[in-house]
Amino acid sequence: MRAPVQCVVLIRPLGPAAPRSWLMIDGRPFLDYLLLEAWRFGFHRILFVVEEGGSSRMRASLDASRIGSDTRLVIDIADVAASPAGGALYAARDRLDEFFLLLDGHCWFDFNWLSLVADQGAANRLATLAVRKSESGYLMQGGLRGIAGSPVALVSARMLAQISPRANLDDEVVRLSQQGAVRSLPVSGRFIDIANPADRALAGTVAQWRRRRAVFLDRDGTLNPDTGYLHRVDEFRWLPGAVAAIRRLNDAGCYVFVVTNQSGVGRGLYDEAAVQRLHGFMNEELRAAGAHIDDMRYCPHHPEAEVPAYRIACSCRKPAAGMLLELMDRWPVVEEESVMIGDKERDATAGRAAGIAAEIIGQDGLAGCVERVLEQAKTREIDRLGQPSSS
Repeated sequence: MRAPVQCVVLIRPLGPAAPRSWLMIDGRPFLDYLLLEAWRFGFHRILFVVEEGGSSRMRASLDASRIGSDTRLVIDIADVAASPAGGALYAARDRLDEFFLLLDGHCWFDFNWLSLVADQGAANRLATLAVRKSESGYLMQGGLRGIAGSPVALVSARMLAQISPRANLDDEVVRLSQQGAVRSLPVSGRFIDIANPADRALAGTVAQWRRRRAVFLDRDGTLNPDTGYLHRVDEFRWLPGAVAAIRRLNDAGCYVFVVTNQSGVGRGLYDEAAVQRLHGFMNEELRAAGAHIDDMRYCPHHPEAEVPAYRIACSCRKPAAGMLLELMDRWPVVEEESVMIGDKERDATAGRAAGIAAEIIGQDGLAGCVERVLEQAKTREIDRLGQPSSS
């Protein structure tokens, strides 16, 4: 299925106090962290469904937010009468896409949200619910009191026609599940529900969880065949195993970045808009497969560029480290656990210049290299903590 871009955040009625979703963590509202996650997974249209009268407080919180315009989020608010979760969604039904990601605004569930999109048969179901694995088995855990306890779900707007807005949505979801119209997808990941007092005391760890190891990837020759100055969407092809390797990194909780030299811009062969179109197409294809690239950087410069504006010896063109350093400055990267992967020595040189490890792909391609990198990371973590990571 084509991956949806709408994310619906349900803010439950909590009386006269400000919603717990606005709890400040490290100087920013808890909701900011949810929005940043939605953005990096490619959900760029956000609809808040809030209790009646809560929209003014929500807007005030968003005005004070540090999300900013650079995330390119389109944010809307549906102000509905206080009602069960199903009724709130039903009241906002005219503003819902055919498929949307539904979040509980009080919960953080740290897993690859796009795995819901890629789950086989998701397009034909009314909903796919993320359920968290525990030591005792798979648990429906978290908020969305009306989505069977799942804090993250992929929902079809068709589901609203199958339920009564006044019914207990948990019961309705169980009924639809028994009919095969709703499925639970077991996933592993860290979880916090700030409506739970015990979890609220740990809420500050959410900011720490955003610090992740990053894998920086070259583009041409690493993700796709290097055909020379590739810039057309209709000529793009993934190398075997590349999409699965990116999905593997996403599932392991890594940031995934692309850093690519694009001197064809400076040579006048194509413009920057062509690069951006191609990168947008790549992420669209990846999202349909349950994968994504968090951010991309390209260098259009060359010392001998035909276009004067690009004729410079810059600090971003590999083997220089400028693109990697810019991403490290923008994202909360754990540098000592990060790595640069490419098919040329200049990629490895750029990684080392940025102060991180570097790998050049071999005969087993990107997929094999990714598995080695993740195994090395797990070994280091076991040595440091005495236990393996979730990757």
